[in-house]
Amino acid sequence: MHRNFRALNATFDVAIIGGGITGACIARDAARRGFSVALVEKRDFSCGTSAGSSKLVHGGLRYLKTFEFGLIRESLKERRVWEKIAPHMVYPLEFMLPVKSAGETWFLGAGLTVYDLLSYDRNRLDDPDQHMAGHRAISAAEAVRLEPAIAREGLAGALLYYDCQMYSPERLGLECLIDAVAHGAVVANYAEAVAFERANGGVEAVRVRDAISGDEVTLKARLFVNAAGPWADRLLELISGGEASHKLMRSKGIHIVTHKLTNGRALAVSHKGGHIFVLPWRDHTIIGTTDSVFNEKPDALKVTEAEVADYLAYVNGALPTLKLEPEHVVYAYAGLRPLVDSGSKDSYNASRRAELVDHGAEGGPSNLISAIGGKWTTSRDNAEKCVDKIAAKLGGGRACDTGDVPLPGSTGRFRPFVEKLTTPSQTIAANLARNYGARTGQVLALGNADKSLLKVVSQRLPDIAAQVAFAVRSEMAMTLDDVVFRRTGLGTLGPLEPSAVESVASMMGQLLGWSADETQRQIASIGWRYEAVGRA
Repeated sequence: MHRNFRALNATFDVAIIGGGITGACIARDAARRGFSVALVEKRDFSCGTSAGSSKLVHGGLRYLKTFEFGLIRESLKERRVWEKIAPHMVYPLEFMLPVKSAGETWFLGAGLTVYDLLSYDRNRLDDPDQHMAGHRAISAAEAVRLEPAIAREGLAGALLYYDCQMYSPERLGLECLIDAVAHGAVVANYAEAVAFERANGGVEAVRVRDAISGDEVTLKARLFVNAAGPWADRLLELISGGEASHKLMRSKGIHIVTHKLTNGRALAVSHKGGHIFVLPWRDHTIIGTTDSVFNEKPDALKVTEAEVADYLAYVNGALPTLKLEPEHVVYAYAGLRPLVDSGSKDSYNASRRAELVDHGAEGGPSNLISAIGGKWTTSRDNAEKCVDKIAAKLGGGRACDTGDVPLPGSTGRFRPFVEKLTTPSQTIAANLARNYGARTGQVLALGNADKSLLKVVSQRLPDIAAQVAFAVRSEMAMTLDDVVFRRTGLGTLGPLEPSAVESVASMMGQLLGWSADETQRQIASIGWRYEAVGRA
């Protein structure tokens, strides 16, 4: 992936506004079907909602109580698809669900039986490491033995079941774009849609501004797709010059990252009308998530110290054995769920269904489609449906194959792949394999050409300097934030030591031609991410 902003100054079959997982999946599907595709993202790819998730690929167990069986089945089918096409990124995770009575055990067990039945095809995968057993019940004593972090008071037992986790949702979205580019798509980050030209009842072009150089180009297309996530209704306002025809309810979800709290299982705990996930991740723990209506501008999203303190109190109420204090939190992040606004003011119980809007059918621009709402898990399937609409409107196009063709990093059976890697340590090998999969050899080639690039960037993390160089040279990383938080996970487990930050910034500065002042500006630009944990 090499950024060529001027290449957008052309006419395409499809122009996609938004580079999160929705836009990335649509770009991949449309390009693989033979359409000429352009995608622009005003910041970095997957830097918003796609990055702010719980890193789960799951069916949505709680949707059983609202009888959304279709959404659950679709999600469970897509869970298996992600395992199949990205085995290096998506893998099974065992969950423990504590119960407080025999009646609750029966009730939740019945729900999990339905969950198992709806995921009847979950083990139709080549790698036995990706297979998931059906749920089972265990005693209170066994539950405490397996996971001492659970609350003991009133504990009657627990249920064990499986869902899946992503190692890096940002990189998974990036691989979809890499595949799109390999099939002819033109993509650019830091490319903002600033104005639209209307003609003949539709959208003729969009003016796109380069946030790095300030240059502008005119991007023309036969059909435009609004995949702007939490910004989707604001984009509609920009296109129409008035009120958006479809509105969103934005739900803010914060997550906190701590030291390791469990023995490798996830905990799913109900508390005061909500739920908490305690998720093992990269030898740390993610705890999430909140769910509250967010009425500010999407660009204003951040986590505050007060929110972290309030959430810790909530978590400690559900899991008092953890005794979490603010100093235990190494990082906190937030995401905005773009929910279809049905008029409800309750974001927690609002549906996660997706909506594809053909604006031409509603008297709006004839060549504009909006992809609104939906879950991370079902983004590929939603993209398939969107490109089906595109193909119907434009004519032509091949059949969809994105559910069967592996992503560029697909390793096949993951464990044997890691065991064959030659790296300075097995920890480094596993981290590289999870991040890059089959593309790991390209990263190691940089290190083999320059042995200094095989050294770790931080003494407490397995990421090596070659990953920084690779991000700039081959993955369109334009800022320090891109590398530290999305191309690698260097910054997501707490602040790096100053020497590590300076090393990464210096390497990027050499590759991108930054001045000394720009390098320092880049270093200063990431400090806000740790303000909520008092480590800015």
